[in-house]
Amino acid sequence: MDAIQQHMIDSYRAAQRGELPPPLPGRHDWGVVREARERRRFDAVIAGRPAYGRRWAALRSLLGKPGRSGRSGKSRKSGKLGKCRPSGA
Repeated sequence: MDAIQQHMIDSYRAAQRGELPPPLPGRHDWGVVREARERRRFDAVIAGRPAYGRRWAALRSLLGKPGRSGRSGKSRKSGKLGKCRPSGA
């Protein structure tokens, strides 16, 4: 039995019982992918590892290339964004 057939049976049962039908197959797939990615990032933070850029950092270390800060001599910090002020000041 494939997913569509199972959905049809579940929809029929829901209609017989007066309940809402189940969501269509594949409807929430991208949400599940997003939640899995967020969970992986959360687990990395809890374990003390960087949450972002782990794959690129591993690839750079394998290839022996310098990190982002070593690409150019220019600083990305701006004089306008460098200072923090409390809101309302």
